[in-house]
Amino acid sequence: MAQDQNMNNWRDKIHEIIFEADTPLGKLFDEILIICILASVLVVMLDSVTWIRKDHEGLLYALEWFFTIIFSIEYVLRLISVRRPVKYATSFFGIVDLLTVIPTYLDLLLPGTRFLLVIRILRVLRIFRILKLAKYVGEANLLISAIKASMRKITIFLFFVVTIVVVLGSMMYIVEGAENGFTSIPKSIYWAIVTLTTVGYGDVAPHTSLGQAMAVVVMILGYSIIAVPTGIVTVEMAQAFKAHVSTRACHDCSAEGHDENAKHCKFCGTEL
Repeated sequence: MAQDQNMNNWRDKIHEIIFEADTPLGKLFDEILIICILASVLVVMLDSVTWIRKDHEGLLYALEWFFTIIFSIEYVLRLISVRRPVKYATSFFGIVDLLTVIPTYLDLLLPGTRFLLVIRILRVLRIFRILKLAKYVGEANLLISAIKASMRKITIFLFFVVTIVVVLGSMMYIVEGAENGFTSIPKSIYWAIVTLTTVGYGDVAPHTSLGQAMAVVVMILGYSIIAVPTGIVTVEMAQAFKAHVSTRACHDCSAEGHDENAKHCKFCGTEL
């Protein structure tokens, strides 16, 4: 009984250090891990530069394994410290954590020149480490909550934009025609999207006066609607910042973003 109690206390201590940032050890752990993430991403980027890889291949390889071992230990400790490790392993950050270590181990199983393309893809996958930073930025959870709260409004807005580009693209196809580069309605819709987003590749452009007048309307419309999704998310973020949240994470489901005075997890009901 006492042994089980000691085991639970040990797991709770690890959970407090890894998942929470209220304690000195938790803050120190987060700071060290942020440095490791940034350094490991830098190693991946340097490894993609031919002359650097040629001159420092051994050092880059050693650093890659060093960071892989660190992230592997971190991943195992996270699984040990939560009561439902499968739930964490299948969560977004759990999958990201796994993607940061798998490529290095898979490299050992895929030797040979005919697998070089696969290995290159695996190396690129290591860039997912940068996503781990989201866990260590205090406002990241508030931003995620604001985006989730805005999702319905943004979806309606995107549906409105899609409707506009389909209508404008179809009209431009009728006005300009194939002789001016608008060979089909999909091609015309492509032009409408490029113009509405103010990208303007210039590979397709109207030549008639009516077509150019329509293009002006699309350009002005693009500037007028580009701020809409920003405004939607900003309002939700302002509301999210009003609610004070702590860095406590649930022992059971690993969820964060609880109120400071919360005694139970708002997602699974487990006592905090």
